[in-house]
Amino acid sequence: MLKRILPNWFVGLVATLILLVNTVIWGALILLLGIAKLVLPIRLISIALNWCYGNWCRGNAMALAIGCEQVHLTISDHVSKNGWYLLVSNHLSWLDIVVLSSINRLPAPKFFLKDELKYVPFIGSGAWALGMPFMKRASKEQIAKNPKLKGMDVERTKASCQAFRDDPTTIINFVEGTRFTKLKQLKQNSPFRHLLKPKAGGVAFALEVLSGQLDAVLNTTLVYDSPDHHICRSFMLGRLKGIYIDVESHGMHSVPLGNYQEDKAYRVEFQHYVNSLWESKDHKIETYEPTLQFKAVTLHEEANPL
Repeated sequence: MLKRILPNWFVGLVATLILLVNTVIWGALILLLGIAKLVLPIRLISIALNWCYGNWCRGNAMALAIGCEQVHLTISDHVSKNGWYLLVSNHLSWLDIVVLSSINRLPAPKFFLKDELKYVPFIGSGAWALGMPFMKRASKEQIAKNPKLKGMDVERTKASCQAFRDDPTTIINFVEGTRFTKLKQLKQNSPFRHLLKPKAGGVAFALEVLSGQLDAVLNTTLVYDSPDHHICRSFMLGRLKGIYIDVESHGMHSVPLGNYQEDKAYRVEFQHYVNSLWESKDHKIETYEPTLQFKAVTLHEEANPL
């Protein structure tokens, strides 16, 4: 409604300020509670942390509702706030984290994050306090020099995911490992038209730890209706026209399980499984018309997703 009355730049400014203030306030409270949890690890502090995090998510939803003309969610009826899920998504923008955290049909979203992000004020410290896994991949050269680095990411992932057993959680992994650009796509020689190559390791590690508790894998597709490729800039200028989110649910009976690190045959099988999800996602993006109005799909559509 605001975008119909006020100039785009003003709407973008208001929405951006809401995001910033929302992150500073709740990020600071989460950090303080995280420190308190180190000193006094009691259940009450964990409950307070989750409450603060939920308010951060709701603040993000408010900012998106103000700063974007349309947010359209398509989500499976099988998804419940009381479930445990592993969500895999394509990665287009810093705004992806805000968008996925704002879906109120999902239980508490927890993200796999790059190790470098732990040093970002409020975001990194808040993620640390909430026990989110930071991924730091060692190169082949580093492992050759220091064999102890092999499997470091696996153990960190396992330790972080163990903490998610207590409360309904959506573990979110941007499987491509980096934000999509045409240049990265060309350098990778990606077989997909709209995606980078997926990296299956982090997904497999999370499944190895939590497969007995997870209800489903959620294959999620994000598309933005932006006048240029700088999605965050479009949002900040009030020019972002639409956000389209599609969430498919794949029951655990359809997900191959095994030891990704030790079993070569399973590793090949699981990589094939993840590639099949990406083929489906690539085709899903193709179903958007040039105007980015979503064509008919078989999933349930919510009128008020955020």
